[in-house]
Amino acid sequence: MKVETETKPYDTINVTPMLDLAYVLLVIFIIMTTASVQGLKINLPKPSNKPSQVQKEVRIVQIMPDGALLLNGSPVTSAELESRLAAAIAKDPETPVMIKGDPLANYVSVVEIIDMAGRLNIGNVGLVTARIGT
Repeated sequence: MKVETETKPYDTINVTPMLDLAYVLLVIFIIMTTASVQGLKINLPKPSNKPSQVQKEVRIVQIMPDGALLLNGSPVTSAELESRLAAAIAKDPETPVMIKGDPLANYVSVVEIIDMAGRLNIGNVGLVTARIGT
């Protein structure tokens, strides 16, 4: 008995070796790309010895719960506060003024300080706030 063997052409192509080659080439490409990027040289600007901006002295006006006013921690009256702020603005018109009202302070006191800053033409006024829960 003779066994007949049919020779049929392949219906599909085995792509496993081709995928193995593609993965190897991809890994080589990634390694070569990252190796060349690590050697990249950049000339960064060097800082100068002189300061870029002069720090301005901030005036902090605190309003206490009883209505008392503090200027940078020193107690002042409303008239003294106005004269000191006017002198600071005359010396440097860009002087920043921060208003820090205590949560228990009367809001009218805060508005009066804001109005005073408007009368003195203070252009750099900020309100100091705190996060809720702190």
